[in-house]
Amino acid sequence: MPLPGDRLIGQPAVVTTEGITISRPPEAVWPWLVQIGQDRAGLYAYEKLHALTGLDYHDADRIHPEWQHLAQGDTVRLAPRGWLGFDDGIVMTVVEIEEGRSIVLRTGGGDSFWDAVWSLNLARHGDDGTRLLIRTRVPLRQPGAVVGAELIAPAKAFVTRAILRGVKHRAESQPAPRQDAP
Repeated sequence: MPLPGDRLIGQPAVVTTEGITISRPPEAVWPWLVQIGQDRAGLYAYEKLHALTGLDYHDADRIHPEWQHLAQGDTVRLAPRGWLGFDDGIVMTVVEIEEGRSIVLRTGGGDSFWDAVWSLNLARHGDDGTRLLIRTRVPLRQPGAVVGAELIAPAKAFVTRAILRGVKHRAESQPAPRQDAP
């Protein structure tokens, strides 16, 4: 199934798509996605794991109005400066955003050694549910990049699953949106 951001890396060497069903409509899930990031609301994963890996995340348990704006060209930090030898940490740029539906982030790009696209996508599921899909695409630029992507695949899958579960837990912990009588 094509998702936003797929065209940015036409022939990826690595593609993963993971999803979860959330018992809230997309408009109740979107605020949690738009505030994601190391210096914002965190990744909603496991804070103890973050501490062990030096990521220093503090995952938010509420929606922060000051973090509800994200636009094309903005950056989202996923790891702090100096993390694992990355001078600038891991920073992804918002390359596409469709309010209430999708956020497409990219690191590297062009001829960069490390290039990846990470998209977070919402789709209505039934009357009042949502499917949250997270897709990662990595091109074959240099063999080392693909080897690196494959080596971190188990950890990335674990963290992605934790993010999905964390968003689900937070969205479903909020009161259900009111249905006005017709």
